Amino acid sequence: MRDISWEEPYCGEGNNCFRIGTDDQGNAYIAVAGAEDAYVTDTREALRTLIREIKAGKADHLL
Repeated sequence: MRDISWEEPYCGEGNNCFRIGTDDQGNAYIAVAGAEDAYVTDTREALRTLIREIKAGKADHLL
């Protein structure tokens, strides 16, 4: 398994907690808290873009 440095969980209501992590090779990870072995990964720049797009409202239709 990769050496991923996980941030503290980001939690919504109830048990909806996600964790974001990074490794020393420039990769970023997103996982459900407690299931960090089943992650989605891409570059840190891709994660930055995803966060910017969500903050800009481009995922509001999912709410």
